Amino acid sequence: MGYEENSGLLYKAVDLEQTLKISKDSSSLLAILQKTVLHPLCLKYPPSVNYRRHFLSELIKQHECTAAEPLDELYETLGDVLNSEASAHCYKSFILPSGDAVTVRENVAIISQGTTGLVTWDAGLYLAEWALEHPFVFTNRRILELGSGTGLTGIAICRTCHPKAYIFSDYHQRVLEELSENIRLNGFFLQCECYSLGRAKCRCHEAELAELHGPCVTVAELDWNLGTKEQLAEFRAEVVVAADVIYDPNVTKSLVAILQRLLTCTDAENLPEIYIASTCRNPDTYCHFQRTLEDVGIRWEVVPGPQKNFFPYNRSTKITIMKFLL
Repeated sequence: MGYEENSGLLYKAVDLEQTLKISKDSSSLLAILQKTVLHPLCLKYPPSVNYRRHFLSELIKQHECTAAEPLDELYETLGDVLNSEASAHCYKSFILPSGDAVTVRENVAIISQGTTGLVTWDAGLYLAEWALEHPFVFTNRRILELGSGTGLTGIAICRTCHPKAYIFSDYHQRVLEELSENIRLNGFFLQCECYSLGRAKCRCHEAELAELHGPCVTVAELDWNLGTKEQLAEFRAEVVVAADVIYDPNVTKSLVAILQRLLTCTDAENLPEIYIASTCRNPDTYCHFQRTLEDVGIRWEVVPGPQKNFFPYNRSTKITIMKFLL
């Protein structure tokens, strides 16, 4: 059982099994239910029907191996889930070290409407963990995120690292719409939705927003092939981040081109720091990206990853964070 895809279910497998083994009655099981599928966060923003069904079925299996009395609430909850209509959407909730929660709505399918940007990927969680351990990189600075997707990484940074401004960006129209909704869902004041880069300029009063609402938050449409140095300069980004954007050799050229423009759209004294977290699924794709960087003179180094794990993702997968230099 365990965390798997959704930390809205807040119990680790090892804790759950140990708790049930030493339990003399059903009170411990009820406590587990109240911290997982009956948690107020899960009731308000439910995980997928399929995930809850598997979780409850495994919980029943574990419970039936103990001497504790059956718990009506457990079977009633499973009945309610089995009678629930499956949806194309679900919610995933992540508990931060501070105790605050980040909740995002996403698709249950990995690929939907021609994009993979409607789900949360492992490297995004990994980058969020790294940011939580390095808040000084983001505090009181202007952040631009490339390929924001569901917005999990940026929302976590906005919640904990106190940036001055955060510009979420993506290109797919449906992703931009879902991204904006997730930002609002987490209580942030969305100052501007620039769904056409260059058509609209965000003129927010960052100092006032920081005092009243937190960082100045913008959602911008950004096509890596079309964004010019002049348009990118308008973001005034001091830090640029991205996660899981190195997955297809066909987009490598576009990604490297946008990195080039970001590193040359300001004077040398104001170059942004750039960090990209990548899941190394295909070594050839990863090496091709590195060679393309070398061809255009962009240097990079791998920075140490997060020391503590707060979010659920596949720990056996190799994920790296690269810092880019001119």
